Amino acid sequence: MRYAIGIDIGSTCAKTVVMDETGGIVRRMLQPTGWSSVDTAEAIRAELFREGVSMEDSRCVATGYGRVSVPYADRCVTEITCHGRGACRIFGTDELLIIDIGGQDTKLIAVEDGMVKDFVMNDKCSAGTGRFLEIMANTLSLRPAELCELAAGGGSTSISSMCTVFAESEVISLIGRGEKRENIAFAVVDSIVKKVVSQASRIQSDAKTVCLTGGLCEFDYLLQTLSQQLGRRVVSGPDARYAGAIGAALAARKLLS
Repeated sequence: MRYAIGIDIGSTCAKTVVMDETGGIVRRMLQPTGWSSVDTAEAIRAELFREGVSMEDSRCVATGYGRVSVPYADRCVTEITCHGRGACRIFGTDELLIIDIGGQDTKLIAVEDGMVKDFVMNDKCSAGTGRFLEIMANTLSLRPAELCELAAGGGSTSISSMCTVFAESEVISLIGRGEKRENIAFAVVDSIVKKVVSQASRIQSDAKTVCLTGGLCEFDYLLQTLSQQLGRRVVSGPDARYAGAIGAALAARKLLS
């Protein structure tokens, strides 16, 4: 059996998708990136070998932060392109606006006729990213998913700092003043959403479908809040966190012919 393999090595998680020759997804793999993308790439190859996926007969495309660290990849493709292709496959449309909240960056990608037409990324600060949420959750002794669930019952509190370091100090001050955890959690999520809305104002897209990809894609409260503040329904699903890897696998499939 010949396979098309897409590997998306992000700053915090590595996603792998294996497709058969017909384009059906036969395997999905998720693991922490760790400190070395090279080691992660080798761990992925070893796992694929154990699963019976031969690199000799397959084609592999790498994307993401650590794409150059995959020595056995036949090609490297940017994450912007792969996320666009993958999201089109997942949501069944060639016209969409993608919100990808990653570990270290947040990207908005406008796709028209199946092609990336425009994109914007956050600045070098990690505010508004998955890492920001993780740091704030740790400060509150919560997991990121728990923080988002708790935020649904909060309100009336805000975080003014856009810098992660200062925002963490602000959260610590709120804790010291006895502010309820759900109100602080609300402020954290609200801060992330406002950052995304600010980015959205810099991109032109009339697409009817707005989707959320990345590791936060299954956080219902985040989806609801994004929809409310953008004034447009934001959709997602379990495969959305694999969007980059799916796009890479689709590119690898073209190399099979």
